Parts: sequence; C-alpha cells; structure tokens
Amino acid sequence: MPVAAPGISQSPGASFTTTVPYRSASITLSCRVQFPTLIADGIVFEIGNLSSGMFFGLAGGQLILHEIFSAIGQTRMASTPAASLAGRTADLVAWFDMASGEIGFAVDGNVAATASFGGSVSGTWAANNGGGYGLANGPVSGSSTVTTALPWPGTLVSNLSIWSGAVPSFATLPAVAPEPWIFRYKDIRGWWSNPHRNRPGGIPAASPTAWLPQSKPIRFTELGCPAVDRGPNQPNVFHDPKSSESFVPWFSRGWRDDAVQRAYLEATYLFWGDAANNPVSTGYAGRMVEVAECAAWTWDARPYPFFPQLGDIWADGDNWRLGHWLTGRLGAVSLAALVRDLCLRAGMPSAWIDVSGLTGAADGYVISALESPRTSITMLARHFGFDAVESEGRIRFVMRGRAPVATVALDGMAAGRSDVMELARGQETELPQALKWQVARADEDYDGITVESRRIAVSASRVSSDSFPMAVPPEEADRRCRRALMEAWIGRETGAFSLPPSMLALDPGDVIALDHDGRLAEMRILTVSDAEARSIETIRQDRDAYDLPPGSPRQAALARPVVFGAPLVELLNLPQLREDLAPHHPLIATHARPWPGQMAVFRSPEASGFELLTTVSTRARMGELVADLHAGPTSRFDYGNSVYLDLLSGTLESVTDLRLFAGENALAVAQPGGGWEILQFGAAELIAAGRYRLSRLLRGQRGTEADMAAAVPAGARVVVLDAALAPLPVSQADLGMPWNWRVGPSSRPVSDDSFTARAFTLRGTGLRPFAPVHVEQPWRRARSPGDLTIRWIRRDRSLAADSWNAVEIPMSEAGESWRVEILNGAVVKRSLTTVTASVVYTAAQQTADWGAPLAPGASLDIRIAQIGQAFGAGAAPVTTLWF
Repeated sequence: MPVAAPGISQSPGASFTTTVPYRSASITLSCRVQFPTLIADGIVFEIGNLSSGMFFGLAGGQLILHEIFSAIGQTRMASTPAASLAGRTADLVAWFDMASGEIGFAVDGNVAATASFGGSVSGTWAANNGGGYGLANGPVSGSSTVTTALPWPGTLVSNLSIWSGAVPSFATLPAVAPEPWIFRYKDIRGWWSNPHRNRPGGIPAASPTAWLPQSKPIRFTELGCPAVDRGPNQPNVFHDPKSSESFVPWFSRGWRDDAVQRAYLEATYLFWGDAANNPVSTGYAGRMVEVAECAAWTWDARPYPFFPQLGDIWADGDNWRLGHWLTGRLGAVSLAALVRDLCLRAGMPSAWIDVSGLTGAADGYVISALESPRTSITMLARHFGFDAVESEGRIRFVMRGRAPVATVALDGMAAGRSDVMELARGQETELPQALKWQVARADEDYDGITVESRRIAVSASRVSSDSFPMAVPPEEADRRCRRALMEAWIGRETGAFSLPPSMLALDPGDVIALDHDGRLAEMRILTVSDAEARSIETIRQDRDAYDLPPGSPRQAALARPVVFGAPLVELLNLPQLREDLAPHHPLIATHARPWPGQMAVFRSPEASGFELLTTVSTRARMGELVADLHAGPTSRFDYGNSVYLDLLSGTLESVTDLRLFAGENALAVAQPGGGWEILQFGAAELIAAGRYRLSRLLRGQRGTEADMAAAVPAGARVVVLDAALAPLPVSQADLGMPWNWRVGPSSRPVSDDSFTARAFTLRGTGLRPFAPVHVEQPWRRARSPGDLTIRWIRRDRSLAADSWNAVEIPMSEAGESWRVEILNGAVVKRSLTTVTASVVYTAAQQTADWGAPLAPGASLDIRIAQIGQAFGAGAAPVTTLWF
C-alpha cells in the first residue's frame, strides 16, 4: 500500500475536494464517512470525470473502487461487502499506484480489496506494414437509472477524448513526467502522441519501443451503435436472442431507439471533424483520426424494407430492430436538424436558434400544404412533446419532462391584490377518453397507420384524432400517442402565482417543484409576465409520462417485388386435339415461376419488327424425363415401359380406363428427331417431391406412332396436354415458313431480358394424314408368284374417326390418294399410286425390280402414305410383307 495521504474529513452529502500527493508514484485519497443505517447506493468520492478517474462508493450492497470506465458497466475492480459498515463511521483510504498498476482500498487501516492490471502491445503498433490503426469505438455515455447522493454526469461529448489538457489539481505539484494516458481506456491522443514503454511488473522500461509517435493515422473500423435505449453506454454489444453473446448496453431497458443511434454517429463525426479535437501529425500529412476512412457499422446490402421484414427468407431479420443496422435508418432526420431547417427557412439567423435541447428523429416529413414555418413547428411540438421559448436573445427549443430547476413554496411567492396562488383542475368530461393518431410507415411504402391510446375508468367519452405528415416507426408513434394522452390528463391541473424579481432566472419551459400541502408537485412554466412581480402560469407534469416504453412492434405488410425470369417455352406442331381447335394451328406451352399473369407471344420473319400474335393466361404443366423412355407397342397398353419424370408445377393423378379412353392424362414427349409422341397414362405414382412414375401407357396416340423414337433420353421435355396450352392463330398460308418468336410477360416490352427467343417453323401437323393400318400380309392368302395386291385400312385425322357409330371412316381430304413405295433397304425402288386402299404390284414390275416375281419365303419392305391436299404425304412407317 502506498504512503497514506493527509486525512480528509467529509460529512455525508457535503461537497468533496481532493489532493493528490506523490503524483509520480501513486494517487492516494482518504476520508471519514458516516454510513447510513440502511445501506443504499451512493458515492463516497470520485476524482476526474466520466471519462477518466476513480469512483469509490456503494453499489449493490458492495463497497466498490472503480476505474471510471469500469464503473459504467458495474465491473468490480476491487470490492468488499458493505453490510458490516451500516451505521458506522469509518476511515477509508483508496489508492491507485501508477508504478505497479495496483488499485485498492482500506477500511479503518485494514486492506479490504486490491486489484492490478497492465500489459504491452506497443511493438505491434510500431510495425511498418500497416497504413493506420483500426479501433472499435467504445462507450461515450454513462446514462443510468441509479440515483445516488452524487449522481454520475449525463451524456457528455467530452467523453470522446480523454484529458487532452492539464489536470488543474496537478498544477501546483513539482514537474514530473508521468504517463497517465496508459491507464486511460480511450485516451487516443495520449496513445498516439507519446512514446510507448513496456512495463514488466508495472515498472516502465528505460527505453521506449520501436513505435514512433504520430507515425500513422487512426481509423475507426466499427463506428456504430445499436438502435436501443442508452446504446452509447456500450455501443459494441449486440442483441441476438439466438446467441449466447446477446447483450444490451449497460443500464439499457431494451427499448428500440433509432434516434440515439443517429445522435451517436452525429456526435462522433462532428467531434472528430473539428480540427480542435483532431490534431495534425508531425510525421505525415494528415490528422490523427482519418475521418473519411472511418467505417460506420453497419450497412447491409440486402434491400430494405424486405430485409428485415421477410423473415421466411432471412432468419436474422428480428435482430435489425435493436441492432447496429443503418439500412432503413440512415435516411432519417433528427428532430433538431428538422426544426433548425424550418427556422432558417423562416429567415431566422442561425445564431438565434438553439436546438440543443431536442431529441428524437423522423423517418420522413412532408409539408403537404402552403403553411408557415411556425405552423410546421407547432405540429412537430405536438407530436414530439417540446416547447419553444425565447431566452437570452435566442429561441430555445427544449423537450418536456425535464427535472425541476427550483423549488417554490407559498412563502416564497410575491403577494398581490388577489390570492397568492390559484390552483385549478379541469373537468374530466372536457378531456379525451381516447386519442387516435395517423402517421406513415417508411417500411410499408409510406402507407398510413393508426395508433391509439385510451383511458378506461374515466367519465370522458370524447375521442380526439390527429394526423401527422411524417413517417414514424409504429412502436414509437404508439409511445408518443400515449404520452400525449397522459399529458392532456396530467395537464388538467394548472397553477397561477407571482414570484419576486429574485426568481428572474426562470423561463417558460422550465420546471419547478411546487411545495404545497406537504407535497411537491412538478409544474412546467407556460408563460411569464414581468411587472412589479413575475406573474407565472404553470401546468402539471409527470416525468414518467415522458419516459414510456415503446409500443409493440408491428409486422409490415409488404407487396413483394416480383422479378420475372425468361419463361420455359415449347412450340408444338401436334395433331388436332380438340374440335374447337383449327387443325393447322400449333400449340404453345409456357411455364414460369412466379407466373406473371399473362404471357405475350410475338413473332417476326426477321430479327426485329416483332408483332403481337396472342397471349397465354395459364401456366402449363411441364417437366422432363429423368430416365430413358424406349419405344413400345401401339393400339394396346404398354406394360413394359414406365415414364419417370420431374414435374415443375401442378400434380398428376391416376384415372380409370374409361376416362383414359376419353382422352385424359395425355402427354407430349419431345423426340430426338424434333417431333412429339403423344402418350396417355392410366396410373400415376408420386415417388419423390415433384417426381412421378407413370404406367399403364397408351403409346403413339393421334397418329404420332410414326414420330416415336427407339429411345428418348433422360432430360427430354414433357408437356401435359390440357387446356393450359394455347393455339397460335396462324393462317394456312404461313405453313412451312420459318418465324422468329419471342415469349415473355405481357407487362414488359418485347426487348426485355424476361423474354424467351425461339426459332420455329409451322408444319401444320394437324393436317397430316394418319398412317394406314392392318396392311394385309401375302402369306395369309394362298397364291402363286405373280401379281401382288397390297391392301390396307385407311385411318383419318378427324376426331370423329374414332366414333363407333359411323358406317364409314370419315374423309378429311377432298379425295382419296395414296403413294406406295417399294424399298430396297433405304433406297426407293419403285413408287405406286392409287386412289383406293389397295394397289397392284405386277409380276412384271417385280421381275424388273428383283429379277423374278416374289415367291414364298421372300420378304418385301414397303411404305404407304396417304396424300393430303394441304399437307402432302402423311405419316408412312415402314412395313415388311412376308411371302
């Protein structure tokens, strides 16, 4: 323990001054204190200020000695239980040994508690491979709700720097060269301006480290503050209920407070932007703190307000409300700046305006009509709860709810011709039972919302409404609305009296404590009239009404932005599927997620000059094969194959054979050659999310057996054939012509990236004659080599051709015409034509083609095609005749 200093006697509640002997070795403080019978929080003594110094006092049932920054967070540097001190008079000595780094105190000559600290990182700062020093900003305020005999100061901008000048109490002491800055948590100037010495065992080394004072600029790498009540007390903590590292700042009540975050940033940037606080380096061309390179924490690239509102997309959205995020807040305006701007617009000189007493912020503000600045400020005063007063040649704007500045009793009032004091209480029926405010929400496209405050057990029934042209968070608007209603009810009590000229210091807006009938009532001064005496009119206030918790957060109702990508598009040359469709019209299937409501279909014979052809209103069910599909039998069920596909949207279901034969459950499967096979399925089994196995197949429907490939690979497009497919209204004259197509959202221009481009030629597949069936085999008839009559059964492309009631197969062409090709492998040896469903291949033709008439045991490959008037030769699969 250091040498004791001269004793200093202090009575409870008296002011306390200190002396500091042995400055180069230690600081020692002593006093005699009468402790109260009931131990309560209070200060024994303190030295320095909120930024640096020592605190010695009672807190939480402990006698505690703090270095001042630790005191803000109630981090006990040295402490001992205080219960044994209740009602006692004790001699206390506290010390701070600068040489050893020891801190401690003694009670009645016995050491009660000690602690030590130290360390060195100067070698790191001396490195020459960096361009500056990055620091995380620490506390700048000590706001708390603890009431003590000597309360801590409030928020001080001076906290941003630490003892930059000489300490007055040291002026009379011998000149020494101490290093007090090493013990000061945020003495940035001292750290940057002085040599660094290692202190092994608390003893400074004789030689400094390689660090050169003022050699590099300082940059704050996380200059941020949570938007929470009393955030500047501990701006580096983060609130996250899902994390074990979740904290709110010291003394914070966990309320959202956007204004305090803005005040923190403004104070910090303005302080370091002032040349008086930010010295120029002698080692480089710049100032100590490189303000332009300081990084404000934190900006989020996710778009506001969709972050944080869309919790189903971003899981950390709930943290934004009390977090460090600047997105959604940086565009707000402080109340002080807003009021100052309105005053300047009115032509008031800047020197006349004092807005230092205003707190709060608005996300947005609109002057929607022609009005005077006074009208605008009056509206703001009603919303935020502040007054404007003329004092000392300036217009001062001050928030309501301040502490009393004086106590006034009846015997301190000036006598007049009437009663010394008049107190009045308004009728309840004249007051509103409920108050409704309408404001806008910045996070809901500035839509209006209503907040309401209501009193229950009162006689009043009137409802008062007001509208404010500003954007305010709902919970903050709710708090201010409740404050305004409480203000109206508390303010029904008014007072009028006269004060002597000795009370000249009181101004309108000041709060006094009125001592009346043994109780103190806080009254806010409304008006002052100076004559022989000062006539005062006051209104009752309750400070608790100005420190209410915010309302409950409200989830914003956001219209989600829809970003359309290019759709999947399939243009299909298919047979006629419905009677209401023209046979030559192709079909279009489109799929997109999200669906834009309507797709526009444009076409052009060139790469430009697109014209709208039609629109599609329904999303098609489309997918792709996830396994190869092999060819199968036609005209009967295919039990050997199954279709495995992934469906992009919609569902599939099994149907009965009767519904299957009626045309349901039809699919178009893209073939490697460019055509489409139409097949139907009777059974659908969901085997994974969006994946189906389809069985009980009918293959090659509507004459597409000729398009069926031997194998269709996985990845091939599959389209469900239903009413979602739209016909393309083209003329028959367009058949065979190549066109360029663009398909995309109808709300976008045809040149937009959300359009899909396709090159597609109209084939008129619906006009293609079907291939014949039941080609007669020669071996079925007894015959000798000679003329061969080839017979078959005609089919028709008409939908009515499947009717069992018709006597004859309908004819969709103007006349019947056929072409029969005699094949030798892939080479056509001979073509025969006929107008009936049979043709004769003569013995002479057989001899010319094969050297002799075809005899038993021979075979012949032929291809039979019906000739359509509009399409030409129809489907013609190869058929082998056996003799």
